Amino acid sequence: QVQVVESGGGLVQAGGSRRLSCAASRIIYTIAIMEWYRQPPGKQRELVASITNKGTTNIADSVKGRFTISRDNAKNTVYLQMNSLKPEDTAVYYCKATIPGNDIWGQGTQVTVSS
Repeated sequence: QVQVVESGGGLVQAGGSRRLSCAASRIIYTIAIMEWYRQPPGKQRELVASITNKGTTNIADSVKGRFTISRDNAKNTVYLQMNSLKPEDTAVYYCKATIPGNDIWGQGTQVTVSS
């Protein structure tokens, strides 16, 4: 089955860290550009970070210096490491795999940062 599945969300205090995981089926993982998006309450979904199948990364300016994206090829998994979290980072975080002709979204994982 073609899918991506996020995990790792939860409640964290401001200043804390959280790591999100996105597991993909092997065929997707091998060829896809993997991206993390987030959607804060009442706002539009926005791109947070991306990583190509060759490991090239891109981080949104709003989280640069605090968030990093990486991948573990042995586990077909992409990670979003979030440090120095702020209340405004509260959102549903989504993983998306972009393959030729198709975007595959995960179900999302909630991250809530308390002040």
